[in-house]
This record gives sequence, structure tokens and C-alpha cells, in this order.
Amino acid sequence: MTGKKAAGQKKLMLFSGRNHPELAEQVAEHLGVEVAPTRFQDFANGEIFVRYLESVRGCDAFVLQCHSDPINESIMEQLIMVDALKRASAKRITVVTPFLGYARQDKKHRGREPISARLMTDLFHTAGAHRLMAVDLHTDQIQGFFDGPVDHLFALPILADYVGSQVTDSEITVVSPDAGRVRTADRWADRLGAPLAIIHKRRDPDVANEVKVHEVVGEVEGRTCVLVDDMIDTAGTIVKAADALFENGADKVIAAATHGVLSGPAAERLQNSRISEVVITNSLPVPKERQFDKLTQLSIAPLLARAISEVFSDGSVTSLFEGAG
Repeated sequence: MTGKKAAGQKKLMLFSGRNHPELAEQVAEHLGVEVAPTRFQDFANGEIFVRYLESVRGCDAFVLQCHSDPINESIMEQLIMVDALKRASAKRITVVTPFLGYARQDKKHRGREPISARLMTDLFHTAGAHRLMAVDLHTDQIQGFFDGPVDHLFALPILADYVGSQVTDSEITVVSPDAGRVRTADRWADRLGAPLAIIHKRRDPDVANEVKVHEVVGEVEGRTCVLVDDMIDTAGTIVKAADALFENGADKVIAAATHGVLSGPAAERLQNSRISEVVITNSLPVPKERQFDKLTQLSIAPLLARAISEVFSDGSVTSLFEGAG
């Protein structure tokens, strides 16, 4: 069936953009529904057209779209989907963005710069979204940008439990690649019962994606180091961080991140690096040309499905993470 009804004829419907249909199908399977049939059309000038092929009136709509390459088109497509639902009288619209585009632009570093993450949430609110659901936002304060409930989900239990199953806990040191990830790394350390190390780095403000790694703070010699981050983009940060760990006597380095953006030279850099395994989730699609031997991709579909189910039944999304570290 396309939708699922609760007491009082409440109906859950799941809608998917075109960027990552495999994830939407996995989520639908866990929910016991089908992805709602939708017709997409691209006009000659690049404009996007969306039409739902069955009634959405009064439904509890969940619109899943991954903000992946081409990122601006995927965002615009989701905005149009939300607008179509609003105009077709959907009762409640929840935007599900496993990876929220522009989340790194969450504050002004210098004058005359945008705060594009705020613009993103404003756009979805204006389009008609009542609720936002995302996985591992770049920073927690983005939750406050959206004028409505935000469900901030964490992939840490999925990633950490996998890494813990591959390595003996007593050998692990969890490593934050910079000061901004210390809180995330701390959660990892709590869950794995492992010590924590930090890499101090400095960015060049005039050169995008350029990182200078400095000293390692913490005990890493002879240990399996798990480098944790929210995303791997060009992989410059993570590869240089791994090099710094090996220079400080690390025995082995595993990289773990929720979002595998894997832009440009990332796949080649990671494959050619001394990192033994790169663990990510399927929050973003990884095309064949960006896949490589060291890559392990874990599914967040069960997490998204459970969160959607809790929201639909007016349950507790927080309960999914209690005791998760």
C-alpha cells in the first residue's frame, strides 16, 4: 500500500526526490509502505515540474531528498515537492534531509558573508514545511534556524557499533580531526569506552578546503585510531589528520563519518592514503566512480524509518538515542 493509516484515519505518506531513490525504497520497506507515485519533469530551460499521482489531502507527508550533486537542483526539487503538497492540502509536511545542503555556512567568519544555512531553513518554512528531520547536522545550532520542530538524528550508534565490532575496544583511541568535532568524538569515546585524542589544525581563511595540521593532543602511539567527523568532502582534512597520527606512532587509522560527500579527488586520496578503512552511511548516494576498495557504507534507513514512525504516531524521537552515549 502507498500509505499507512493510524487511529482516526491519519495517513502516513512517504515521498522521494530523484537523487537517492534506493534510500527512500529502504525506508519505505521498513515502514511497510510504498513510496508515493510522483511524476517529475525537467523542462528544456532546466525548470523542474512535480505532480503527485494520487490524493495527498489530509496526509502526514514525509518528503525525503538527499542534497547531493547537483546540490542546488536537489534542493530546488524538494522545495517544489513541499509546495505541491501544501497546495494539495497535506495536513503536515516533514522535510527529511539526511544531509542538509549549505549546513557548513552556519555563521559569518568575516564581514559581508551569508549565513546560508539559515536561508535554507527559511526557504523550507516558506515552501510549507512544518517540520525538519536531518542526520548529524554540521552544528547543533542549526536546529534553532528553523521556525518549527527539528528532529536531529545521530548516526553514531550505527557507525560506532560497526567499528567496535571490527576492532578490540582496548586498542581504540577516538580522534577528533579538529577542535570543532570534540563533542562528537567525546560521544564516540563514551560509547566505545575508549580514550580521546584531538588534532589541532589551522585553516587558511583565503583558501577553501586547505588545511594545515598541527600537533596531536592525546595518546595515539601503538593504537588503532578512529578519526570521526560529520562529513568527508574532498578528504584533505582526514588524510592529513591520518598522516599526523602515523607520525605520532599510530598503528592503524580508520576514518568514520556520517556523510560521504566525496567531492573531486576524495576517492583517490582515500584509496591511496594509509587509512585502512573509510566507514560512512548512505545519507548521500555514492556513484560508482566515487566508490573505492576501502569504503564501507552502512544504511541509515532503519534510523530514518523509526524516527518517521515516532513522529507519525506522536511518539518520542529522543527515545531512539537515550543511552546512545
